[in-house]
Amino acid sequence: MSDATDATDARTPAQIEADIKNRRADLADTLDEIGVRLHPSTIVGDAKAKVAAAVDQTAGRAFVAVNGAVVGVRAKFVSPDGAPRLERVIPVALVAVGLVGLLAVSAKRRRG
Repeated sequence: MSDATDATDARTPAQIEADIKNRRADLADTLDEIGVRLHPSTIVGDAKAKVAAAVDQTAGRAFVAVNGAVVGVRAKFVSPDGAPRLERVIPVALVAVGLVGLLAVSAKRRRG
């Protein structure tokens, strides 16, 4: 006979019962964990957490992109010392006033 068989044969009935009791407890714990993982509220909670993480990540990326765009535009119209760059601000303001004027004339023609 092999050593493993000899070791198994050397166990007392009390040791075998204790092993069975331990294995049953381990199995019960495993089944409880499976039950928790497969419970609908757990599945819904996990799905909500994944969606929330994806939304947070997307919102973070959008914020970084918008912030970069704002900083880039601001750099074009404001000098590093904080003073407005009139050589760029005045033409943009004139174009904006012209567009508003065209829209007002266009709206007046539609009504009248």
